[in-house]
Amino acid sequence: ALAPRCGGILPGLEQRLALPAMVSPATARAYAAAAKTAKKDAKRTRQEKVRETPPPRRRPLMGKPVDDVYLTWLYRRPCYPLEQAVGMLKKFQELDFTHPKQFVYINVFLDMALQKKKKVDAFSSSVTLPHRFTDEVNKVLVFTENEQEAEVAREHGAAIVGGVELIKWILEDEIQADFYVAVPAIIPKLIPLRNKLKRKYPSIRRNSLGSDIPKMLQFFRECHEYTVEDESMIKTRIARLDMPTEHIIANLKTIIHDICTFKPSNFDPIVRRLVIRSSTSEGLLLDLEGILPQVEKVEEKEEENAVEEDQQKPVQESLST
Repeated sequence: ALAPRCGGILPGLEQRLALPAMVSPATARAYAAAAKTAKKDAKRTRQEKVRETPPPRRRPLMGKPVDDVYLTWLYRRPCYPLEQAVGMLKKFQELDFTHPKQFVYINVFLDMALQKKKKVDAFSSSVTLPHRFTDEVNKVLVFTENEQEAEVAREHGAAIVGGVELIKWILEDEIQADFYVAVPAIIPKLIPLRNKLKRKYPSIRRNSLGSDIPKMLQFFRECHEYTVEDESMIKTRIARLDMPTEHIIANLKTIIHDICTFKPSNFDPIVRRLVIRSSTSEGLLLDLEGILPQVEKVEEKEEENAVEEDQQKPVQESLST
């Protein structure tokens, strides 16, 4: 305490006010250990309470609803045959008075897993649909330095034709196209475009590198392209709703069969789930029976035939002896 009107401090108090309280290292470690132990005990207590609490009982999903109005999360999602689902989409359009020429879409959920940790890489592909549903024509660029080939390309509908002079404009995004095709003679000069064009770079595997310019142009001007999104899903349109049902089904199966070629047939099918919808309707889950290619069943039959032949060989040998 301060002495009255003297400005002085009691002996010994000045040192205690000037110096902070000191805690020994041993005492500090003891306090830290105690706090750590208390924290662990509190965490252990919470975990024990969680274990002791019984998990909430989830009601099993019911089958088919008996009414038109129901809680969807209480029921299993219905699965429809393809032809029935297309008919439902057409019925939705009539009841909702929506545009009859709206597009039909599919959402394809993929199983990209292979053996161990390997998986199918994300891919894109182009197919020729049996029934075209739009008048849109893809913009195709043709790489060639031969004047005769260039003339043929222009006659068959190429949007842009040229040689190495196009490289600069493509790198600077002054020229863009939906597809790029090339003749073999010019491909060594197009290496600077490999990183720029990526999957659209001309290649034999994609049928965009070859000498038959009319054939390549006919395919790429009218083909339908789809791409894997989010590593395991494809969203693409396949038809118009006013098209005949058999045309919609044919287009869908063409795309699905092309998707299935990207995974070896000895693994599980790459298509895991398939949903069809129109521009204004809900999505309908499809039954995959009859949609996926029947490769596996053929292999099973071959194995069964091989087993039967092996069983018949001893009988034939015994008869011959």
